[in-house]
Amino acid sequence: MINQQRVMEILNKGNNNDQWSLMCDRFLATLIIINLLGICLESVQSVRDQYDTQLMYLEIISVSIFSLEYALRLWSSASNTELKGSTASQRRFSYATSFTGLIDLIAILPSIMGLFANNLDLRWLRTLRLIRLLKLSHYSTALEDLFSAVYQERRSFFAAMYIMAIALFMASALMYLAENAAQPEKFSSIPQTMWWAVVTLTTVGYGDVTPITPLGQIIGALTAISGICAAALLTGIVASAFANQMARRQAIFEAEVTTALQDGEISKDEAGTIELLRNEFKITEEHALAIIQLAKENYDLKK
Repeated sequence: MINQQRVMEILNKGNNNDQWSLMCDRFLATLIIINLLGICLESVQSVRDQYDTQLMYLEIISVSIFSLEYALRLWSSASNTELKGSTASQRRFSYATSFTGLIDLIAILPSIMGLFANNLDLRWLRTLRLIRLLKLSHYSTALEDLFSAVYQERRSFFAAMYIMAIALFMASALMYLAENAAQPEKFSSIPQTMWWAVVTLTTVGYGDVTPITPLGQIIGALTAISGICAAALLTGIVASAFANQMARRQAIFEAEVTTALQDGEISKDEAGTIELLRNEFKITEEHALAIIQLAKENYDLKK
């Protein structure tokens, strides 16, 4: 009988000691990347005309594998104690409604919907398949790290967003007053002027809408300068959040190593725990060895 726990371990992100899980991760990640390339190439008319059959077979095989993967993840999630719920049904529901669960489902839905696409836009369905890119979240913690870092600095982040919102509304209102008479078709209202404000504040500057009055140009210059400051503030907060998160992880890892060295040596179980923590925190082997060596030297000095 197939073991739910083992299936879950294989499908979830593997570690260096689980070859089956690593092979599964690499196979599915490679299939996702091939799918993304196929979807992009499919949008080129000449490629689609020449390789339509091959691309169709790739889609059929991929959807079959992704559907099987989703079914197995849903089935094996009953043994995942990290999910919410105390019963198998509750844990399966928790997975199905989680971010990764919804992405896994959405990744196969467009192709299934395509079977009944008599009145649907096939281009829209084909493009929606690009959501499969997010399936790589099973094997990378990049999005999780970003959300976690922003959440840790949420007060500073929302404060910067508040400042950006003030600049947006002020710039839109002032530019509307300055340019409405001169360009009523481009600055007909404050909401329409917000497009110009967003483009200017984010320093994109498409140039499709520009002020022509002296007052409008002064407001535009001040808005551009404000945008540089606001963008730099947001970038700095996110960068600082990432740096703080890495520092916290290193501190936790160092504390674990120090605790393990309290008796002068690291046991096999302690080494296993340290290795799991190293993999979870994405600390390189060289960095981990340097931390362990420094901890040993500090222990010897205290003896």
